[in-house]
Amino acid sequence: MSIELESPSATLQESWDLSDLYAGFDDPKLAADLDAIGPAARSFREQYSGRLADLAADPAELAGALADYETLETTMARLVAFPGLRFAADTRDADAKAWDDRVREKVTQAANETLFFFLDLQTLPADAFDPLLDATELAAYRHVFERLAESRAHVLSEPVEQALNEASLTGRSAFIKLREQHMGGVSYPAVTLPDGSTASTEAELHALAHHPDPEIRLRGYQAVRETVGEHNELYAFILNTVAQDHKLEADRRGFSSTLAKQLMGDEVPEPVFRSLMDGTRARFDLFQRYYRLKAKLTGQPIRICDLYAPPSLESAGKTSYGDAVEQLQRAIARFDEGYAARAVDFFRDGWVDVALRPGKRGGAFCWPVTGLHPYLLQSYTGDIDAIFTLAHELGHGLHFTYISEAQPPLSSDPPMVLAEIASIFNELLLLDATLADGPDPATERTIIMHQLESMLNLLFRQSTISRLELMIHDEVRRSGGVDAPFVNAAWEGLYRELLGDAVEYLPEHAIDWPRIGHLYFKPFYCYNYTLSFVVALACYTRYQAEGKAFVPRYLELLAAGSSKAPVEALRDVGIDLESPETVAEALLYVEQLIARLEANTE
Repeated sequence: MSIELESPSATLQESWDLSDLYAGFDDPKLAADLDAIGPAARSFREQYSGRLADLAADPAELAGALADYETLETTMARLVAFPGLRFAADTRDADAKAWDDRVREKVTQAANETLFFFLDLQTLPADAFDPLLDATELAAYRHVFERLAESRAHVLSEPVEQALNEASLTGRSAFIKLREQHMGGVSYPAVTLPDGSTASTEAELHALAHHPDPEIRLRGYQAVRETVGEHNELYAFILNTVAQDHKLEADRRGFSSTLAKQLMGDEVPEPVFRSLMDGTRARFDLFQRYYRLKAKLTGQPIRICDLYAPPSLESAGKTSYGDAVEQLQRAIARFDEGYAARAVDFFRDGWVDVALRPGKRGGAFCWPVTGLHPYLLQSYTGDIDAIFTLAHELGHGLHFTYISEAQPPLSSDPPMVLAEIASIFNELLLLDATLADGPDPATERTIIMHQLESMLNLLFRQSTISRLELMIHDEVRRSGGVDAPFVNAAWEGLYRELLGDAVEYLPEHAIDWPRIGHLYFKPFYCYNYTLSFVVALACYTRYQAEGKAFVPRYLELLAAGSSKAPVEALRDVGIDLESPETVAEALLYVEQLIARLEANTE
């Protein structure tokens, strides 16, 4: 399948067209929507505040209130998206920054007017709330009410909730902010590069992990850890304070642990989490097998600072943006022509921004706009990483396209265990299609190694972070706190187990953990990267086994959004999230990919 443009001479545009949102900052519709959102939110509050008990007695009227709430949410989403996308495309755009600040202030004020709605629903007595779960008029929102029912037991009184929110400003949130500001303000030793330039910021030094010179990689690695290590006690004190605060909140809300509190928000049963930890730990041999092979290919021992070193001087070359889009279209068309046809819209209608420009935000993202369509952003550089990033973000975009057609806005935000399926699935489609085209051995090696290193990071590094969190939060609950020696020793022990004798451990790694932001601001988050990758692999191996028969069920899974619990949604496509075999079978794909790389190098 190829992209059909308006004329034979037309080319793919590399900057997005945001006119589906607003024509510009001078568009009267933008000013009108912004002026109207506050009064609309206040009107919503006046109409429904204090009336939730009456609404619950009439599910049809409650459904109308939910639709009104979604209308407000849709308008706010569009308002936030326009300046946000403009600013992401050029962070030097003063108008975009000013409008972004102005819009966010007004939208936040409007959102505060509607906060009462779900809080009041949660506090309804059981005899008023429980019938809503089975009300025909609310069928589209069934899982919304199931989630509310699950959390009702852990919601405190309104005065207590308000007090906790206020206390957070000078409590847990303040310590998290302290860590961010402190890390952002420290200076690192500069590393001089062969061309005479220097790297001295954390981002620049971290990027040296990909440098071809092993001495440069080591110096960059040590420069960052040397500075972090100087503040080891401070970062441990902040981490301990945050962990203690989570324990207190878990106790106050009636959770058995911080883990249980976080898992409920993720919609992941604890046995699934434990199975993931056990299943990945049982296959550390895959991590070690790959890095033994990488050492053989490079002719050098692999140290922990060399994990992301370029495998060789071989290169797969550069691919133009147009060729990358065509390559991606062919890959997903092999899966399903209708799926690929939907991808055409993104490139034909200007929903993608890949242009290289000064001031553009780093990284890549998919920004779904409620009631409209997603926008994709990346800086396309033509290398392997850029092509697979395009596949990844397009997967997110296609996922939200299917959701928006099937679900109301309140059921359009899937939990992370489901949210990464389409993006990773797209990468796997591209990988297998590319390998099926029979690239030369050097290109094949480069592509496989690139993907394997990403996979091994998701499977083993991210799950190891969650193992560290288990040790920290369990120790806080057992003894009341942790200190720097405890966390350093725990992190070192976990990494030595992961690396085995395949990778040389460096002593600086023991004090590396403060750089992991999720330890502080979102405990037990990193396992989500591992679990979502396992789920995507499970879907892909199911597709490999069933062929085209799997396609309709897969597309239904994407369209489900957040209308079902993940365990239920995955069961519909034949995947038992609660079975340890799901993890084992997913890891078999990675093992087969390593075996293909081994065969390539013989």
